[in-house]
Amino acid sequence: MANRGPSYGLSREVQEKIEQKYDPELESRLVDWIVTQCGGNLEKPQPGKQNFQNWLVDGTILCRLINSLYPCGKEPIKKIPETPVAFKQMEKISQFLQAAEAYGVITTDIFQTVDLWEGKDMAAVQRTLMALGSVALTKDDGHYRGNRDWFHRKSQGNRREFSEEQLRQGQNLIGLQMGSNRGASQAGMTGYGMHRQIM
Repeated sequence: MANRGPSYGLSREVQEKIEQKYDPELESRLVDWIVTQCGGNLEKPQPGKQNFQNWLVDGTILCRLINSLYPCGKEPIKKIPETPVAFKQMEKISQFLQAAEAYGVITTDIFQTVDLWEGKDMAAVQRTLMALGSVALTKDDGHYRGNRDWFHRKSQGNRREFSEEQLRQGQNLIGLQMGSNRGASQAGMTGYGMHRQIM
């Protein structure tokens, strides 16, 4: 979006590596999910990274997406004004990011506002949307709409409880990660500095 000249040298190499991470197949899956999740009145963009960015850049669709994952009346973003003012659009993107983190997307999976606004790292935008879809599928609270094969379920905690007696018994065992002392002997060892005889 910003008027920047071409990059050269290391900056260009870094930007090319970032652009190689963008996945066009993932883009079409994410577009299908967003349209299904938000309702059928959304128009799909033409394929391509630039079109995907232009579709999401004003923040309206992202806000509608996160709101659709909550029950009616408990949406995190109350007002979603459609405005051409750049500051307000970036504010909507920031609201989406805060709501996504509150929903359960981990901080390392969340993109920066400029990644979408300036198109610096659209692969990071894809990563955030994938993480959001996975969290929504894992919660399984009835608000996820779409194909369940589009995202993977996140692993759930499997907490185990042990009695004091079981914990005490475990202290007397040598774990196999530490090695084993069975069958250990010094038979066949020679003193240091002496030659070994091989038959």
